Amino acid sequence: MKKIKVGVLTMSDGREHLHEAYFPITSKYQQDIVEALQATGQFEVVAGSGPIHSNTIAKEEAKRLRTQGVEVTLINYSIWCYPQYTAVATAIAPGPFLLFCNLHPSQCGMVGMLAAAGTLDQLNRPYGRIWGSIHDEKVLSKVTRFLRAAAAINRLRGMTFGNFGGRPLGMYTATANLDEWQRLFGVDVENIEQQDIVRAGEQAGADKVEHALQWLEQNCRKVGYDGSVLTPDKLRTQIRSYYGLKDIIAQRGLDFIGIKAHGDLTEYYCTMDLAEAFLNDPYDWDGPKEPIVAATEADMDGALTMQIFKLITGQPVLFCDVRHYDAENDVWFFSNSGTHATYFAGASEDPLENMRQVSLLPETGDYPAGGASVHHFAAPGKVTLARLARKNGRYRLTIVPAELVQFDREKMEALGNLTTPQWPIAFARLKAAPENFLSRFPCNHIHGVYGDCEEELMTFARLLNIEVDRLEE
Repeated sequence: MKKIKVGVLTMSDGREHLHEAYFPITSKYQQDIVEALQATGQFEVVAGSGPIHSNTIAKEEAKRLRTQGVEVTLINYSIWCYPQYTAVATAIAPGPFLLFCNLHPSQCGMVGMLAAAGTLDQLNRPYGRIWGSIHDEKVLSKVTRFLRAAAAINRLRGMTFGNFGGRPLGMYTATANLDEWQRLFGVDVENIEQQDIVRAGEQAGADKVEHALQWLEQNCRKVGYDGSVLTPDKLRTQIRSYYGLKDIIAQRGLDFIGIKAHGDLTEYYCTMDLAEAFLNDPYDWDGPKEPIVAATEADMDGALTMQIFKLITGQPVLFCDVRHYDAENDVWFFSNSGTHATYFAGASEDPLENMRQVSLLPETGDYPAGGASVHHFAAPGKVTLARLARKNGRYRLTIVPAELVQFDREKMEALGNLTTPQWPIAFARLKAAPENFLSRFPCNHIHGVYGDCEEELMTFARLLNIEVDRLEE
């Protein structure tokens, strides 16, 4: 993931003699923060030219951060400092803002931070507070997690969602209000006909298609040609659809997409399973690439949830139906025909390691156009699951801590056969009790990444004044 550009400003006392007296202390604290952030490898730091001790300097330093493309600003308080400088700087510098202070009893950094925080509360400017030593690993972790969440808000603004085909299967939860998206998240929506996928796919070069076909045949666990639903020609069509989507995304400047698929593509062209899987992957048969969030069933809020996950973590993001709960094994079956990136088959940085666990199987008869379903069982590991949804006209974010688990192959196949055998499946154990989850989870689609990014998600939501519902025991 591209490094986050962080601005670091340090506030000082407006009395010249005290500003000068404390200059070595305030400068040292700022330098320590800069070095600690740079050492993580996650950030490019644009530091203030010196501690701010006048409105004029606050304005100049804030303008410099903006002109240099800073995505989030950390403001350092190591002594008492005039809160007005924070008010001036935050009127210009890129937010959201992180207020950070030391805990030295004789230097009043905490006093300065609290005075500035109260000022921002009155001004209704989004910010966070963290305190302690930047040399403390726990404190540094809190700082980095806040900065990732805040930067995700800025990176989301100005993005364009490509909506291929519109509302699927009558789902209200898969559509969203364009005005609200633009107001709250800064995201635009471009509606695109699904026939464009067909037309663009026809332009894919034959050599590229054959290379992709051979790569899949050589590296998948199985390619289950059956002579009718899944044939080499049908798989070529799915490969063309992938190239067509990539071309449309590049030409129209789309940042993330959703594809309706149902009803026309799935009946008269081919399923989008292969295209959706590899768009979401960090690789394809042509080599490494950036994952492009692609939500099946043109689920707008689902795609938005996935894009937020991606901006925070840089990882491929899972899209699933909440399909079934197996009380005997205490696992949820999360399964959907499309959008399971092959990365989840092995959770490996080596694409071939993942592909050894992936089978291309003939699609279910519900989709008469045919093609391959990208089947695998998600690799085990701790995950953070979540979903953005609306209730009473307001967004809320539901977070579900969980773990993906596996059984022996024979048992997983038997369990998978209880649902749709051709489809990928993630077996999940949730921290929330089944009754708690089913009574509160807001829709049929759920999303997630490996690892723990709950704190980042909660920070993201809080900075946008979005309610959070964390489901646990």
